[in-house]
Amino acid sequence: MIKNIIFDIGNVLTDFGWEKFYRRFQYSEEVFQRLAAATVNTQAWHEFDRGEWTDEQVINAFVANDPGIEKEIREVTRNMHGIVTKREYAIGWIQELTQKGYKVYVLSNFARKLAGECADALGFLPYTDGGILSYQDKLIKPDPAIYKLLMERYDLVPEECVFLDDLERNTLAAQQCGMHAIVFTTKEAAEEELRKLGVK
Repeated sequence: MIKNIIFDIGNVLTDFGWEKFYRRFQYSEEVFQRLAAATVNTQAWHEFDRGEWTDEQVINAFVANDPGIEKEIREVTRNMHGIVTKREYAIGWIQELTQKGYKVYVLSNFARKLAGECADALGFLPYTDGGILSYQDKLIKPDPAIYKLLMERYDLVPEECVFLDDLERNTLAAQQCGMHAIVFTTKEAAEEELRKLGVK
């Protein structure tokens, strides 16, 4: 019996994508691809998520990956606020599930202060029952330790939990920890999968 709904944040409760940078900063496609290769596709991004490094250490690591676009790297990493926005349905969906008796949590590799000063996008957090953001606890998905920490912190039974994430590797890790999991594509598709698990 499902009692707890656990949400990833990026691309599930928020709208976030690298193509937004392309539109906002009007970079060429070549620069856009180089930015992704120098930042999100590197080990430094994991340290960014984990919060072990200072903002300047993270930026310098990104720049070292491609010094030719230093200006663009600094512009992107210091101007993410407002690009990450909460999905229109986020608060309503959380409230609806809560009113039906479910506990709602978040478990997310949500980037730390430098790129995470997104109060507009995180307006849904006060409506949840708790959760873990990777930069606070120095763990990142799909490390099984982050799922186990969530279970321990809130005294959750894995079999009573369903986790929604847009990345299959993260849902597979959740399943290996005993939780039900759904690969998120759209809210409608996720609700159909939740119904199959008995969620009202």
